[in-house]
Amino acid sequence: MAIRERTSQKNRTREAILAGARALIERGEPVTVTAAAAESGISKATAYRYFSDPAVLAAEAGLAVEVRDYAEIVQGCDTPREKVLAVSLYMLDLALAHEGAFRQFLARNLDCWLAEAGGEAPRRGARRVAMFRQALGDVRPALPADRLALLVGALSAATGTEAMIALTDIARLSPDQARQAVREMAEAILDRFLGVP
Repeated sequence: MAIRERTSQKNRTREAILAGARALIERGEPVTVTAAAAESGISKATAYRYFSDPAVLAAEAGLAVEVRDYAEIVQGCDTPREKVLAVSLYMLDLALAHEGAFRQFLARNLDCWLAEAGGEAPRRGARRVAMFRQALGDVRPALPADRLALLVGALSAATGTEAMIALTDIARLSPDQARQAVREMAEAILDRFLGVP
């Protein structure tokens, strides 16, 4: 329970910093980590633990405006399988619809990782991780924590920007074929881990 509360607090802090950056963007002001921290009432030192590079912060803040709420994404879905598939396809569709912005965001993150080589580089947001955990809410109690982490990790790797790049750039699939591949991968992962209905 304490780990879940710490994770929730970290997510709230990250989202507050992003909200501060979005407010700066909306006012047409430069996005800096210090300014976003001040805007959100978070200490500069804390904000730098989450975002050491203002370009990464600005890129993620811009993308955060586009992400629909989990409840909207899974509306009409009754089973964990349907919810997981809805999240998987939404994350791919989001990447495809905003391909240039997502590629820039990924590039800024990779640049930051290279600059921090040997140190602890800031981690990207984990919206899909939280959404998959929520989608699997009904089956989570039946899974040991390590298996749940692997399941969520496998689902997370099989969608979004990274899957888009692998499927369209490397495998040379069309967007429609990429969607079908993401659906098939999510189905196979669920079958392997759970046999979820």
